Amino acid sequence: MNTTQPRKLSLSVQYAVEPTKVATLPTRPQFRRWAQAALRRDAEITLRLVDEAEGQRLNRDYRGKDYATNVLTFTYEESPLSGDIVLCAPVIAREAAAQQKKLLAHYAHLVVHGVLHLQGYDHEKIKDARQMEQLEAEILTKMGYDDPYRA
Repeated sequence: MNTTQPRKLSLSVQYAVEPTKVATLPTRPQFRRWAQAALRRDAEITLRLVDEAEGQRLNRDYRGKDYATNVLTFTYEESPLSGDIVLCAPVIAREAAAQQKKLLAHYAHLVVHGVLHLQGYDHEKIKDARQMEQLEAEILTKMGYDDPYRA
């Protein structure tokens, strides 16, 4: 990854969840830092934080899975790269608590994960999953977070 020249990032953050119904939400500058760290090329990204009902509806409608998941990624254009990353705040908060992770570290991981998906990384095959997890760990540790895959 080219760390000498930052990639151009047009980032929109949509808070479509009531802050009183979830734990603390990251700030726009935090989201920008995390997304920028994972970019390998210029991109236009919308991050949308949603509640469980919207997360479930999107996962059901677009993936055929009738439950809310932590992160969904939708790529619209490859050149220039553009897409949406949907983060389900209640699911992320529950996962962080269950895994005894700091909430912001878990958000950072999922933003990096989503940005890598936008750029074509996947984890359906074991080899691809290892490559993606290694890259996520490298990006996160460079930002001062623990490796999310270390037991």
